[in-house]
Amino acid sequence: MNIALTGATGYIGGAVLDALIEGGTTVTAVVRSEAAADTARAKGAEPVVMDLTDRGALRRVLAQADGAVHAASPGDATSADVDSAVVDAVIEEFSGTAKPYVHTSGIWLWGSHPDITEGSPLDPPAIVAWRVEREGRLLDSSVAATVIAPGVVHGEGGGIANLLVDAPAVAGTDGLSLIGDGTQHWGLVHVRDLAALYVLALQTNPGGRVIGVSHTAAVGDLAAAAHPHARLVAATVDETRARLGGDFTDALLLDQRVGSGLRARDLGWRPQRASLSDELANGYRAANVGI
Repeated sequence: MNIALTGATGYIGGAVLDALIEGGTTVTAVVRSEAAADTARAKGAEPVVMDLTDRGALRRVLAQADGAVHAASPGDATSADVDSAVVDAVIEEFSGTAKPYVHTSGIWLWGSHPDITEGSPLDPPAIVAWRVEREGRLLDSSVAATVIAPGVVHGEGGGIANLLVDAPAVAGTDGLSLIGDGTQHWGLVHVRDLAALYVLALQTNPGGRVIGVSHTAAVGDLAAAAHPHARLVAATVDETRARLGGDFTDALLLDQRVGSGLRARDLGWRPQRASLSDELANGYRAANVGI
C-alpha cells in the first residue's frame, strides 16, 4: 500500500510517517523543501517536493497513491488556503473511489462544551472557524474521508505544553502566570497515540469525524505538575491576550471536557502513552521539537 502523506516532517505528520513505515507501508512524503525531503528520505519515505497549493501537482501524486493523509499545517495565515487546495485536489482525484483519505482537524472546532462527542454541535473560535467550510465540503463529497480531530497534542517535548513549561514570572510577585485562571479543561493526546489512530483510520476507513483525545485535564493541574513548587497566579483574559494573542488565547481558554463515547474506541484505538500530567511531572525537555 502506498500512502501519500503531507506534513511528513512536522510534529504530527512525522509521528504518522514513523508509524506507517514501521507497519511496512510505502509512503510518498509530500514536502515543501529539499531539506524536508532529506529528512523524510532518511526515515524511509519517498519524498516529492512541491507547493501544496499546486492542485495539479498534488493530483498527480494522489493518482499514484492507494490512500492519503493530510497532516501539514503551516500554522499561519496560509493554513486555510493550503487546506482548501488539498481538499479540492483530493475531491477531484479520490471521489467515487474506495481510497481512504485522512484529514487533520482539531478539538477546538467544538468550542467550550461539558461532554464533547463527534455528534456535538460545532462552535469554533475564530482561529479555526475556517475549517468548517473546508471539512464540510470534503465530508459532503463522495471521497472515503475521515476527519481526525486531535486534542491538544503533547509528547517528546513538543506542542502547546511548552507554554506551561515556560510559564512567565508575574511582575512584582514570586509566582508564575497561568493561562487564564487555569480552571479550563483541555482534551489531550500523545503524538504517538495519535499516529496510531491515523493508521487505524486508514485501515478501517470509518468516514466522518473522529475525535482523537485520550484524556482531559484542567490547565491549572497541568501547570502544577510542571511547577510543583511554584506559586501559580491566575491571569485575566486581557493579560493572556496581551501575552499570547487574541485568537490563540480564545482557543486556549476553551473549557473542553470530552465524552467517553468516542468513535475512536470503536475502531480499536487504545492509547498507551503517558498522560501530559505525568510527562510534565517528569520533565518535558528531552526531545523538544517545537510547537
